[in-house]
Amino acid sequence: MSSVPTAIEELKRQAGVNQPGTTLHAQVEAITAKQTRDQKPYLEVLVRDATANFTLRVWSDHPAYRTCTRLHSGAFIAIEGEFHVNPNFGLEARNWTIEPLKTDEKSSLLAGPRDLQDKQKADFETIETFAGSIRDPRLHRLSALFLTEFGDRFRRAAGARNHHHARRGGLVEHVAQMMRSANSLTTVYPTLNRDLLLTGILFHDAGKMWENCFGKESFVMPYDVWGELLGHISIGVELVNRLWYKLKELPAFPDWNLLVPDSEAVLPHFASVMEQNTG
Repeated sequence: MSSVPTAIEELKRQAGVNQPGTTLHAQVEAITAKQTRDQKPYLEVLVRDATANFTLRVWSDHPAYRTCTRLHSGAFIAIEGEFHVNPNFGLEARNWTIEPLKTDEKSSLLAGPRDLQDKQKADFETIETFAGSIRDPRLHRLSALFLTEFGDRFRRAAGARNHHHARRGGLVEHVAQMMRSANSLTTVYPTLNRDLLLTGILFHDAGKMWENCFGKESFVMPYDVWGELLGHISIGVELVNRLWYKLKELPAFPDWNLLVPDSEAVLPHFASVMEQNTG
């Protein structure tokens, strides 16, 4: 197969049929057995990469049908063929073949396209820079503690399952975008509390690290019991409370009570900003 795969998002942007030999590397997210109106069996194989997902329909007379019946969620595959954007059904594959990915190809797929890697790396550095610029020592240390403890999980979480930034690393993109917007607003409205805004944005979707998080080596997003039962807002508030109580153990914390507003007032104000950002 071709050694240079094309990302799903890029294939979806292309309006016509690609030249034969286009290769897609992806991970199987789900396989659903269905029947046509004529009661003929076929499969819908949902595949995903770092950019997006699409459904591969495998008809019963396709040479790879039997192979695809043996696929499982989490399998890494390479599909080579012609990819076409159907106005009614989205991305479709024609004249395609399939085979498992090699170990080095799997590692490359999980890393994502170079441009997306560069964007998410820059976005995370933007978040670190904004967090480092927070002047209030309590919110500054709270943000630093969060990035230290949960930075890895934060970087692989999605902004959502099916809507905005619904991909691995999408939460970082979403938060960086909001922080840049908030920072610009504070230059126009200097009476706004920049520290509270930036910290609130950093934490406003933190609960999605459980509600919408991918595995360390997977594009498959499992359903987390905690995330499903509590939701990201409640989880985020609990996360902030836990980190805040860690701050209270620091030797410097008693001195921060001399700051205005008082530390006991900062947490509820901060939680209010979090909820407004989420809403």
